[in-house]
Amino acid sequence: MTTALALTGLLDSARTARRGVGAFNVVLLEHAEAIVTGAERAGLPVVLQVSENCIRYHGGLAPIVTATQVVARAADVEVLVHLDHIEDTALVHAGIDLGVDSIMYDGSHLDYDANVAATRALADRCHAAGIAIEAELGEVGGKDGVHAPGVRTDPSDAAAFVAATGVDALAVAVGTSHAMQTREASVDRDLVERLRASVPVPLVLHGSSGLSDDELRGAVRAGMTKINISTHLNGLFTRALRDVLDERPDLVDPRRYVAAGRDAVAAETARLLTLLAG
Repeated sequence: MTTALALTGLLDSARTARRGVGAFNVVLLEHAEAIVTGAERAGLPVVLQVSENCIRYHGGLAPIVTATQVVARAADVEVLVHLDHIEDTALVHAGIDLGVDSIMYDGSHLDYDANVAATRALADRCHAAGIAIEAELGEVGGKDGVHAPGVRTDPSDAAAFVAATGVDALAVAVGTSHAMQTREASVDRDLVERLRASVPVPLVLHGSSGLSDDELRGAVRAGMTKINISTHLNGLFTRALRDVLDERPDLVDPRRYVAAGRDAVAAETARLLTLLAG
């Protein structure tokens, strides 16, 4: 069972201790099962994230979110269910009704004043329901915007945005980008330190698949708290499936090969959570 604003408590504790909390994306139900298995092996908490793209793929919010909540509630460790990069405010309200633990509202497509107004209104609604809210200032990753080469989040702007919106966590641009399939990005650790000193809520690192183990450690030590990883795990999942099908092209039962992807993600989840908590 989780409590009101459970994500806030988890992230605040980790922020104080300079530990990282892994937040990994669910694409299929097998991802949720794998991530929870990995968290149980590591004996560490984890955040299961369901994105707006994932919701579209499954034809609606309730099927994938409800199934993910069932997996989370059966876990032997703390597992929270989070909606990721939600632009459609109707989905925010639907997530609140389903009782998710937290929601990342993405107002980056709006101008600054509109983003602040929309985020503030949703923060009030989420808090009234006992749900934490994450936001971002500008655009994060894979779409250029604030994560184009050389673009970074300004600490004073970030502090003002948090004060104006009342959000519980803030995604910032410090050198990563979404959907990277190679682990060769680097984090501006000096900027992370300045952001941590200026912003009173936990900082969120989107696009963390592009970071090596050393860069992940460095980002956490500098002050990042919630570490979002998706593409890296999806790559492992897909390669494991492909290996089985290459070896056994006669297989027709999906359980026989999808299980290999689930096993690969579980093992890497346990390793990453241990690394981030280090």
